[in-house]
Amino acid sequence: MRRTFVALALGALVVAGWPTTPAFAQAAKTARGSVTAMAADSINVKVQGVDMKFAVDAKTTVEARGAGTKSRAAQRAGMAGPKLSDVVKVGDAVEVSYHDVGGALHAAKIRAVANPGPATAAEAASKTSNGTVKSVSATSMSISGTAGCGATFDQTFTIDAKTKVIGKGAGTAAAAKGGRTAITDLIAAGDKVTVHFHDMGGTLHAAEVRVTTKAAPAK
Repeated sequence: MRRTFVALALGALVVAGWPTTPAFAQAAKTARGSVTAMAADSINVKVQGVDMKFAVDAKTTVEARGAGTKSRAAQRAGMAGPKLSDVVKVGDAVEVSYHDVGGALHAAKIRAVANPGPATAAEAASKTSNGTVKSVSATSMSISGTAGCGATFDQTFTIDAKTKVIGKGAGTAAAAKGGRTAITDLIAAGDKVTVHFHDMGGTLHAAEVRVTTKAAPAK
């Protein structure tokens, strides 16, 4: 399959807001998954169940089948280049090379691939944190803990239907609700937990939360 690079030209949407070249001197990260949504200036890609949003502009290049043909067609029509949606569609598998600029993800290159996985080795590797729950909701959980050097840290994890909760009484509580129960029914502030998670470009997705010690009940 032949792929051709094409620089996306988004006209007036290519505005200030992204730092100049030195800020992009950092090594690019990569993420691989399926396109879930697109706009004139952004693309959303689901990577291992986590939705990541990347900004796109005239500096973003796309490598995909037919990109060269569409680029030439756009130029014949008097446009600088095709729209991103002319080259990539929702549902396509892509690999995105990007820079994390203060928490905002900028796509440097979008490459069409045969399948959406696996993700990059760094993202696929599970990491572990131990700490005490500060807060928990249906979609997120924050913990505080102490690193090996003695320094304290806070982390916030994304919670979704794929997050597995393990702890005393968790199975019984889930069974009582037909196999479906909210994490807030199983975990509370003050509980000590071990979290196995994946770092998706700075977004921490909790794959498993194991309750090691329940918080003492309030008197």
